[in-house]
Amino acid sequence: MAERPIVPPKQIKTDYPLIDSDPHIKRVFGYARPTDYIWGVGVGAFSPVAFAIMQRVSPADTSRTAYVRSLRLAGAVGVVAGIFTVYQKSCNRFYGFSENSREEQMDMREMVDKAKKGEPLYGISSLSPYMQGVAARNSRYSQLFIHVLPWFNMVNHDQHGVDTAKYYRQAERELEAERLAKGA
Repeated sequence: MAERPIVPPKQIKTDYPLIDSDPHIKRVFGYARPTDYIWGVGVGAFSPVAFAIMQRVSPADTSRTAYVRSLRLAGAVGVVAGIFTVYQKSCNRFYGFSENSREEQMDMREMVDKAKKGEPLYGISSLSPYMQGVAARNSRYSQLFIHVLPWFNMVNHDQHGVDTAKYYRQAERELEAERLAKGA
């Protein structure tokens, strides 16, 4: 009988490469595609449009003020749902759940540029390493349950589930190519 590991692997097997298992909120919205925003607008508009249609089909016996307040609430629900949709679609690409070649290239370019400048890849944090680990453990893959508990990574830390050596190797190759180009 083979022993089953007590702790499951930290990386989920996917069809596309993992870019980041705990992407920072700025990166998620920065890497979002225009189609993600179109989806977000569509999802966001559904709630107030559906409410207005229901009011036309079967009007409630309420005042104009109550209708306007309810429409505003439906609009607010739509805005939140739209933002969550954009966030989720972008995160799915970071996790490798959907096609992510564009994001892979953007990630490589961003990280190689930081490596060439000597900056920390995932930003500077004011938290202790222990607290960075706590934040990483609490938010890793949390976007999968955004519909239950919205939890965003807003902490810079170095625990993202990928081997960062690939960025440094690429930076070395580019710096060597630049040095050879200047010498020629």
